[in-house]
Formats: sequence, C-alpha cells, structure tokens
Amino acid sequence: MSCTQNENPIIGVLSQEIAYKLEQLYPGKYKSFIAASYVKFVEGGGARVVPIWINRPREYYQDIMMKINGILFPGGATWFDNGYADAGEHIYAIAKELNDRGDYFPLWGTCLGFELLTYLSANRVEHRSNCKSHKQSLPLDFKEDYKNSRMFCHAPNHILDILAKEPVTSNFHMFCITEEKLAENGIANEWRVMSDNKDLDGLSFISTIEHTKYPFYGVQFHPEKNLYEWIYGNNISHTPEAIMACQYFAQFFVNETRRSFHAFNDRSDENNHMIYNFEPTFTGMLGSQYEQCYLFDKDVDYVKEKKSLDKATTSSH
Repeated sequence: MSCTQNENPIIGVLSQEIAYKLEQLYPGKYKSFIAASYVKFVEGGGARVVPIWINRPREYYQDIMMKINGILFPGGATWFDNGYADAGEHIYAIAKELNDRGDYFPLWGTCLGFELLTYLSANRVEHRSNCKSHKQSLPLDFKEDYKNSRMFCHAPNHILDILAKEPVTSNFHMFCITEEKLAENGIANEWRVMSDNKDLDGLSFISTIEHTKYPFYGVQFHPEKNLYEWIYGNNISHTPEAIMACQYFAQFFVNETRRSFHAFNDRSDENNHMIYNFEPTFTGMLGSQYEQCYLFDKDVDYVKEKKSLDKATTSSH
C-alpha cells in the first residue's frame, strides 16, 4: 500500500426510509432502502460499499465511521423530519470532529444529500426553495473561479468542456438551494459555490458546492443516473461524453476517501458489514424510478444477526 493513499477504500452509503413508490409496490414489507445505482457509483470509482443504517444511536455512527473512509448521502424525495436526516446529523457532526483533529473523512451529497449537507450546516433550519427541475438535463454554468475548488482544480480539460457545454447533468428535484438562502442563514462563508443552473421556470439554483474547511462535497444533479439508471422517458443522457463526465465525480470522491486510513478490525468484521450480504431487487419494470434497489425489511443490524446465525450454526454441528 502507498504511504499516502489507501488502496482499499470503503465508503458508507446512507439508507433512507422506503420511498413512496416502493411502498406502493411492496406495501408494509420494507422499512428502508438504498438505490443500487449509488452502490455502483461508488464501486465504479474504485471503492467498496457498506450500508449505513438509519435510526441508530450516535455510538453506532461513531463506531462505523472509524472503520470506513467516507460516506455518501444519496438522493430521494422527502422532508427532513426523519431517520435519514437524524442519521445525517450524527454523521455530519462526527465527520467535523474527525477532520478537526486531522483525521481526514470526506462526505458526499447527491441531490437530497446535497440539500442535507447545507441543512445540517444551518443547524437543521429548512431553507430549501421550491424548484421545478424534473427530467432536466443541463450543462453546468460554472462560476468564474470554479477551477480554484478542490472538486475541479485537477479535472481534465476535456471533462470540464463536456460539463460546461453538453447537457449531461441529470436534474430530478422539486427543492433546491440558492445562494440567497445560504446568505440568509449565515452559512454562505462555509460553502464555495462552483456552479449554478436555472430550473424550468428560470430560478437559479446551486448545482455544485464544497465546504470551505472540510472535505464535504455536494451536487444537485445525479451523476449515478447517467451511469446506471436506464428508465425510459427520463431524459438521462447516456452519451459517451456524459459517461466520462459523470465518472469523473465518482473517481474524485473515491480519491478523496483514499486519504482516510480507517479500517475494520479484521476481515470477518469487514465482510459482515459489506453490501455484498444483500441482493438488489429489479424494481425498474414495476414503475420505480430506480432500476434496482436494496430493500431492507426492518431496521437492519446485520452484524448482530450474522453473529447470532454463526453461533447457532456452530452449535448445531
């Protein structure tokens, strides 16, 4: 292993309450889910995935974050009075503590996850604006100094050209964050805005952002959809240019997590936490906006279940 890079990064993807459409498809059966495209996004960037459960005490997040190298907050459609936001609050606070003591720990937010980052930065004051940007593919309107950001300073010129000129960012959001709202909530100095865009009614919203102090990053659009979501009629670009540009974001975040050297205590503990212990379900043919989802039938604590299973199996032999 390189002395400066972790060659085995493991990233947590936060689960969330079951989506409305999934609840309609499977009434009363599942409690939480992770869209498989977020898992593939991380894996495509060169990392492995551990699911992070909602509705856990602070101690759970403190423990798991010392074993992994970063966390992704996925997109969705919800308010923030739920287990997803509560878990995010714990994770955000712990990540700040880790970074403050020199223990590098990145966070990434996509769409709802991006909105969650600024919501937590504003001490859980709701400041999202109503936005009309559904099935809207756009080039990024970069700010003049965007190349001074960590996210884009080392991006290849051909990637930046694609992002600036081609409609390759997939927007699916009914809320958004504006620079005015950041200022109103006193957090404008905490975030660098690298690009904005306009929704279908002409409202300007922030499309890429990074924290000025911490390795926290957010995008309002969905790079994972260009790579892994194929629902027809959603106006998602799958051109070679779109794939290259969106792959850049996966590689960027994974490379950030390579600066963290947290690890599981042993291989068994690592394996028990992996997303590989669960199977994705093909939900696209049933009307879901996701091709595949990991569906969890209760508030999962797989490690304890696995230990109990192993103990029972050993006793039966």
